[in-house]
Amino acid sequence: MMRFTLSAEPPDLSLLREGLRHPGSGGFCAFEGWVRDSNEGRRVSGLEYEAYAELAVAEGERIVAEAAARYGVLAAHAVHRTGDLRVGDLAVWIGVCAAHRDEAFRACRYIIDEIKQRLPIWKKEHYLEGDTAWVACAHGGRAHESEPPQRHDRQQDHAHSHAGTRLAFTPDYSRQTRLREVGDAGQARLAAARVLVIGAGGLGCPVISYLAAAGVGRLGIVDGDVLDASNLHRQLLYDARDVGQRKVDLAARRVAELNPTVAVQTWNEPLHAGNIAEVFAGHDLVVECTDDLASRYLANDAAVLTGTPLILASVYQYEGQLQVIGATPGEPCLRCLWSEQPAPGLAGSCVESGVLGPVPGVLGTMQAMEALKLLLGLPRAADHALQLVNLLDGSNQRLPIDAAAGCARHGGCVAVAQRAIAGAREQLDIDRRFDRLHDAIAAGYAIIDVRETQEIAARPLPVASRRVPATVLAAAACEPIEGRVLLVCASGKRSAHAARLLRQRGVDAYSLGGGLAALPTEAEFR
Repeated sequence: MMRFTLSAEPPDLSLLREGLRHPGSGGFCAFEGWVRDSNEGRRVSGLEYEAYAELAVAEGERIVAEAAARYGVLAAHAVHRTGDLRVGDLAVWIGVCAAHRDEAFRACRYIIDEIKQRLPIWKKEHYLEGDTAWVACAHGGRAHESEPPQRHDRQQDHAHSHAGTRLAFTPDYSRQTRLREVGDAGQARLAAARVLVIGAGGLGCPVISYLAAAGVGRLGIVDGDVLDASNLHRQLLYDARDVGQRKVDLAARRVAELNPTVAVQTWNEPLHAGNIAEVFAGHDLVVECTDDLASRYLANDAAVLTGTPLILASVYQYEGQLQVIGATPGEPCLRCLWSEQPAPGLAGSCVESGVLGPVPGVLGTMQAMEALKLLLGLPRAADHALQLVNLLDGSNQRLPIDAAAGCARHGGCVAVAQRAIAGAREQLDIDRRFDRLHDAIAAGYAIIDVRETQEIAARPLPVASRRVPATVLAAAACEPIEGRVLLVCASGKRSAHAARLLRQRGVDAYSLGGGLAALPTEAEFR
């Protein structure tokens, strides 16, 4: 028996235990979660659980089934209370029996951790002072994440099987199928489509929402961030209860609530040169929605190599840019317009430059529209141009891109992308090999610190290094650099840009991925 139950009444524990008895069981493990009288320093008089019942039961049963498949347990039952509870009341009960105790322990822990992370259940705490507050049920970490993940790249699949866990819900697409250009045939094309969305922030939220609502059959979502309170004014998939949780998980749940017929696959780490081409090849269309220039260039190169159409957008304060790549043969790519990724700091992020919420909302909506036009074969602008949008004066311009003046000068878009991906893979190997500077030195690399004087004073390198500021390395008149060098900065951005420039001059130069932020402290080097 594998079950998940929501209960407004206290469960009969003796009946629950008896229902799990199995002749092959050699071990039984139970977990009980009670309402405590305090939380984060505040005295609690009780709490209230509210659940999206149909979705919670479907996802809960899926979690229990996952635990059974993962650990080979014989029977399991999880019960989560709803409604008003007092201090000391039982809130969650989980029972697992298995052939051996270790399997029962692990499955029980897996179920409670996943329930806390994935179920659409919200908790309102009642405080002794008389006020109340909704709080997130999910905890920050998962004990079982140290075990081998079921999918590579910490990828998770939120696709529900047709047999059991899809909600009994039939979407109504009548408003869009009435369009002559869509109809039933167009809706079928959407249902068969596989779209990857990179970034679940200000641009990604409207893209994910509109594509899910339109009935795109499978959505892939890539995002390595957790939700911050500063995101909420523009990222309308989420609310205040979600702060601190992973965006990919939140986005997947919101899609399930909006349209449970849509399958969702998530990656909670950024794609990289080692896997991006493979991931792109598994999708019909990619929408890049980050504010990370490196991600845009990497996505561009992967799209060119795999022949996958790509929709790019970016935002700067009250303005935005939109570009579609690879929708038709010979269409110019991002590098046809800007051959090299700009130096860090030249294109400010929302954090650095500020943004009003509707700006990424508008650009993300435009991305969603371009995606639906491509998937449905709707008419598009004939020119291959960069679209410029100014939301202060309402202007909309198109900047023509001459493919002959771009990558064509360097062998064509495919050749340029091949070289860029190859260089990124070499850099990825460096990142993985040299997670400590001592390893780089042992491999024959000289260390060049490209930080400013005050940064070095605040955190000097614990190894012998040469200081050459990034601005000096970028200058054409920089004195020659010889031998194999590894560049280091605080975050890896300045050093990566300088390394690219040096490699163009024939220098065997690489950057320490993640910079000093990814390294241990000085004490840990010893």
